Amino acid sequence: MAAQPRRGGVSLPERRSAPKSDSNILAKITSSPIVSRGKQAACDAAFVSKKLLRSTGKAAWIAGTTFLILVVPLIIEMDREQQFNELELQQASLLGAPPTGPALK
Repeated sequence: MAAQPRRGGVSLPERRSAPKSDSNILAKITSSPIVSRGKQAACDAAFVSKKLLRSTGKAAWIAGTTFLILVVPLIIEMDREQQFNELELQQASLLGAPPTGPALK
């Protein structure tokens, strides 16, 4: 069967096969000690960053739960005490007793 002529469009030249020296250079570059050290450094950096991220998350969780357990009840109690002192001061002023607030200088 004869090859049919192409209709319209642009015909591109036939692709040349890559010379042997180009593939040989690529093989030399990928197997060089510098590239292997770079790959190892990238893997090590990824491992360390993953560990750091994981431990940072654990530390944040510990800090958050400690804050909730220790500090929040303290804040609530201090607010209650302040409200109680204001209520006592208001009742004392209604009963006619002199206010016993902090001494003014």
